[in-house]
Amino acid sequence: MLKDILNSGEERMKKAIEALKREYASLRAGRATPALLDKVMVDYYGTPTPVKQVANVSVPEPRMIVITPWEKNMLHEIEKAIMKSELELSPNSDGKVIRLSIPQLTEETRKDLVKAVNKKGEDSKVVLRNIRRDVLDEVKKLEKSKEVTEDEAKKAQDDMQKITDKYVSEVNGIKSVKEKEIMEV
Repeated sequence: MLKDILNSGEERMKKAIEALKREYASLRAGRATPALLDKVMVDYYGTPTPVKQVANVSVPEPRMIVITPWEKNMLHEIEKAIMKSELELSPNSDGKVIRLSIPQLTEETRKDLVKAVNKKGEDSKVVLRNIRRDVLDEVKKLEKSKEVTEDEAKKAQDDMQKITDKYVSEVNGIKSVKEKEIMEV
């Protein structure tokens, strides 16, 4: 029973780490990557749809993203969605494809991005601590209802702390890699 609770908590922590990785992938770090467009939604016949579901997204050069819509009439919709997005990129269209040039980041922009990376990292740590708290609450309920002994509950709490520490250090590692990527010139 305790094992299931701990495993459930660890699964939730893994999902929090994956969510952080997706968040970081969508941050513009001065390099072109298809993940930059993950949050850009296009109006596809009245339904908000991710760009990669209505077009082919490729990166032919380190600072260039090329978007080739599968339907010609989607070209304008994709351009509109990119302009409205928080990417601050200007799409260039030749009537068949859209080219996005990723500009070199300024020092100020880099510092702002590092702040955003740190904030997202801290938010993830809060999520991990909340998961730990939920698991520990469940363990305490089991201990109160005499379903587990005090020693078993103490061991489960220690195990949960070790799991939490492991994922917090993983967040720190992911965060520092992203910071280095952003600060590279």
